[in-house]
Amino acid sequence: MIGKKNIVFGFIYLALTAALGGVMILGYFDERRATGNVMQEKMSILQQIVFDNYESNLEPLKPMDLAKANTEAILAFSMRNNAQKPINSIRSGPHTHGTAEGLLNIAVGIVLIFLAVPVWFKQVISWMFITGTVLHSGMLTLVMVLGQSWASVMLNGPPGAIGRGLILLGLVLTGIAAAIGLRRTPVTG
Repeated sequence: MIGKKNIVFGFIYLALTAALGGVMILGYFDERRATGNVMQEKMSILQQIVFDNYESNLEPLKPMDLAKANTEAILAFSMRNNAQKPINSIRSGPHTHGTAEGLLNIAVGIVLIFLAVPVWFKQVISWMFITGTVLHSGMLTLVMVLGQSWASVMLNGPPGAIGRGLILLGLVLTGIAAAIGLRRTPVTG
């Protein structure tokens, strides 16, 4: 049954990338929490200054003291945002792409089961999606999570383009195959 390997691969890949999403970002939470605490402390000082009507000990706050408090709050806010960037990068990169491509393999596998087109055509489509997924989101995972610089070179070079291209071409070919031979019941063989 052509399409089964895409369904099996898709579920395994989906589970792997979904689980990795949480695991990949765990190492960044301590820094984010620490910078968040500093940011909250500095912002609280600014809030207190405003609440006290820009006075300190019943004296107007000196412009230099206000500028220092403001600068410290801005820098703390920036540090918190910088600590969040790796988390956002992982979420929007390998985790999201891997999950989407796992689901795409499942969907294509199901469609392939219902196509009455030549077996070789179904095999080509099937392997395009598996290979494209590994070359695209698989490389993203190696780059973003494991820090493999060689994978970054490949992702930004021909292998990465081939991975994305295979997935796009696979989508087009699946559409053509569906237009030619989509059936209501599964096709054997």
